[in-house]
Amino acid sequence: QVQLVESGGGAVQGGGSLRLSCTASGILFHFAAMAWYRQAPGKQREFVGLITSGGGTNYADSVEGRFTISRDNPSKTMFLQMNNLRPEDTGVYYCKTDWRSTDYWGQGTQVTVSS
Repeated sequence: QVQLVESGGGAVQGGGSLRLSCTASGILFHFAAMAWYRQAPGKQREFVGLITSGGGTNYADSVEGRFTISRDNPSKTMFLQMNNLRPEDTGVYYCKTDWRSTDYWGQGTQVTVSS
């Protein structure tokens, strides 16, 4: 059974930082590409960034240079370091993986950035 569990969300002032975690189970994590998405109130879920099994990364333009994705294969955990946060970064952050042709999502963690 595949399970993704996010943690680390919270409330922060603009310009602050947060670090999110996503811990996976039920997959061969070191072979899996992992991604972060977010959904703001009243908006569609949007891509934030991804990390390949080899550690390569790709980011949405809106977060490039401020957010960094990393992974720790022994603990089966992906991280999202978010710096210089802005109010428009507010939303629920989800991790996702495509494992054996099936998409799996975590339950999400709330990030709230105040101005």
